[in-house]
Amino acid sequence: MGKLLIGMVHLPALPGAPGATLSMDEIEARARAEAGILAAAGFDGCVVENYGDSPFCKDRVEPVTVAAMARLVAAVRRDEPRLRLGVNVLRNDARAGVAIAAACGAAFVRVNVHVGATATDQGIIEGRAAETMRWRRALGVPVEIWADVHVKHGRSLAHETIGREAEDAVRRGGADAVIISGASTGWATELDDVRAVAAQKLGVPVIVGSGTSEHNVALFLSAADGVIVGTSLKQGGDTAAPLDPERVRRFAEAARKVSQVV
Repeated sequence: MGKLLIGMVHLPALPGAPGATLSMDEIEARARAEAGILAAAGFDGCVVENYGDSPFCKDRVEPVTVAAMARLVAAVRRDEPRLRLGVNVLRNDARAGVAIAAACGAAFVRVNVHVGATATDQGIIEGRAAETMRWRRALGVPVEIWADVHVKHGRSLAHETIGREAEDAVRRGGADAVIISGASTGWATELDDVRAVAAQKLGVPVIVGSGTSEHNVALFLSAADGVIVGTSLKQGGDTAAPLDPERVRRFAEAARKVSQVV
C-alpha cells in the first residue's frame, strides 16, 4: 500500500449549532463539491467533520447533529464511492461517529481522545475505548478507529509521552491507526513525534494529522504512513474557507513526487 492522502471536508455550522446560517441543501452541496475536488486530484479519502459547530459538545452531541452528519456522509459516499471515507464527530462523540459510519458505509472514525484523559477547552475529556470498541462489535461493522494521541487543542493528563499514549491506544484500546498533530488546527506536527511513534512499530498506520502543506509533505511522508490535510488546501489558507482546487492539485502533485499514492 502506498502512502495515504486524506483530505478534510470541514462542514459549516450544522442545524442547532450557534453559528448555523446555511440550509442543509447548501451544506450538502458544499460537502459534495469538496469531496469531488479531493477525488479528482487523486486523494485516497476524506474525513467529514462538524468543524463549524463550535463551541463543541464535550462528548455526546445532539440528535440533530447525528442526523445532519449522516445525511452528509451518505451523500459523499454516493458521489465518491472510491474515497476511503472517515467521520469525526467533534469533540469526542465516538459512539455517534461509529453509528454514522455503520449506517453510511464509511471506512473509519477519527476519535480525538480514545484512551486516557485530556484537558481541553471543553473540560476534561476521558477516553471511552471500552465503550467504543464494544459498540463497534455490537453493530458488527468493520469500521476502523483512528485515534489521536496527544491530540491538538488539548493536553494529556494520563500520558507524559506521546509514545506511551500511542502504545495504550493500540495495545489496550484496540485502535486501528494513530494520528499525530500539532498544537492546534493547521499547526505543523513535530516530526520528532512522528518518528518516535513510528519507531515503536505498533503494527498500525501512523498518520500526520495537521500542518501538512505542499512544502513539507515529502518530509512527513518519509516518516509517516499518510497525512490528513485541511487548512493548507483552503482558499487563502483559512481553515473555515472552501477548498481551493489549485491548492489541492499542487498538494497531490507534491505528494506523488515522493510516494506511491493510489
